[in-house]
Amino acid sequence: MFDQIAGRYDMLNRVMSMGIDQSWRRKTVDAMALPAGARVLDLATGTGDLALMIARMHSDAHVVGSDPSKRMLEVGVEKVTRSGLAERVELEVGDAQALRYDDDSFDGCCIAFGIRNVPDRSAALAEMARVTRPGGRVAVLELGEPSVGWLSPIARFHVRKVIPRIGGILSGSNEYKYLQESIAAFPPADEFAEQMQAAGLNVIDVKPLTFGACTLFVAEPLGGAS
Repeated sequence: MFDQIAGRYDMLNRVMSMGIDQSWRRKTVDAMALPAGARVLDLATGTGDLALMIARMHSDAHVVGSDPSKRMLEVGVEKVTRSGLAERVELEVGDAQALRYDDDSFDGCCIAFGIRNVPDRSAALAEMARVTRPGGRVAVLELGEPSVGWLSPIARFHVRKVIPRIGGILSGSNEYKYLQESIAAFPPADEFAEQMQAAGLNVIDVKPLTFGACTLFVAEPLGGAS
C-alpha cells in the first residue's frame, strides 16, 4: 500500500494532521538531545521527512534513513537531492526487525508513525536498543486515539471518521482505511512503554501531543547513562 500512495504520502500527512505532523517531528528531534556530530538512524523513514528535519536542525549530523518500501524511498531520495543534504542524509531499504548495523552504531535512533506497522514490535524495539550507544536516546512517535482534554471527543471523531475518508479520497485507495484500524489497535501509552522497557529500553518520558492524538516515547538503552 505504501508503494501505491508514495507520491501523495506527504500531502496526505499534511492534510490529515492539519499540518501539525511537522511540529510533532520537531519535538522528536529535540527529544533525542543529539550531541555534536551525531550519527542518527531514522527507521520507517518513508519519504525522509524526519531524516531531513534532523539534518536541518543539526547541521553536523549524519542521518541514515531506513524503510522497507522502495517507492517511498525513491520519493525520499528525490527530496534529499533537492534539499542539498545528500552528503549527510542517506536512505536505504531495511527491516526494523533485523537491522544490519553494528551494536552501538548511532548516537540516536527514531521512528515516526511506523512502529505500529511493524509485525514484531518487540524485535524492532530491541534492535533500536542494540544499535544505539549507551547514553544515546531512542524516540518513538506514534499516533493514537485522542484521550486527553475536553476536546478529545472531537479529536477522536476526526481520527475515526474524517482521517480514513480523507485518506481514501486523496490517495485513491480504499486500503487507506487501515490507518484508523491500526491506530485503534495500537496499545495504550502505558502498555507500550512497558513493551519498550521489556525490549531493553529505559523509558524516561511519555509525552501525549495534541490531546493524545500522537504520543512521543523517549528512552535510553538499559544500562546507559541518564
